[in-house]
Amino acid sequence: MLSQKSVVSSDKMTAFSIFLFLGTLALSLWATWRVKAAYAKYSEVPASSGMTGAEVAARIMAASGIYDVEIVESNEMLGDHYDPMHKRLVLSTGNFRGASTAAVGVAAHETGHAIQHQMAYAPLNMRMAAAGLAGYANMAVAFLPVVGFMTGLLRPMLLIMCIAWGVIMLFNLVTLPVEFDASNRAKKVLIDMGFIRGPAEIAAVNRVLNAAALTYVAAFLTSLGYLLFYLLPLLSGNRRD
Repeated sequence: MLSQKSVVSSDKMTAFSIFLFLGTLALSLWATWRVKAAYAKYSEVPASSGMTGAEVAARIMAASGIYDVEIVESNEMLGDHYDPMHKRLVLSTGNFRGASTAAVGVAAHETGHAIQHQMAYAPLNMRMAAAGLAGYANMAVAFLPVVGFMTGLLRPMLLIMCIAWGVIMLFNLVTLPVEFDASNRAKKVLIDMGFIRGPAEIAAVNRVLNAAALTYVAAFLTSLGYLLFYLLPLLSGNRRD
């Protein structure tokens, strides 16, 4: 028969799990909404240079002495990214062909990652090295809870989940300086090379890139929250032991 203390502890964990799920979901949705809203607004604001995102990316990389990175177009909406393994800078159609403040801002941000790669920026190297492990950790957190509850091996499941979420949390943590640095480089180079001019265009690029940064902060806070969720029962169990 469960003691009253155990029932209270179980109720607290249930309440915490509901709060964690709803809280992190709301945070992620809010961050995603901010990105889409900012991008939709400033994709309608043309950059005075009249250059497309692809042209801006090519000019920035040439100025940085980077000639071995291919710029390719993708049909995926906001699927822009830099692929260090294949040295490809992937821009969605709107940013590849568009000449808006949003397009040049995103293109310059992704080019910032290519510059990081060229200069062997330590946080980027750490993220690249941890990407495979983080992928396995994401698979683990998706399936292990089901296995743990079906087999009744809750404590081993909690321990492995802590390790997996710890890996994801550290990966998201090291991602923050990588993304912030790329955005700071983008903001500076766009002004220095004359791709954006005047306070209105500068503010537009800042808002798009700052909104995008929120998604990485949300991912880190989510992983930290779930790490604590699986860690606390282990710690409380050790204290009872």
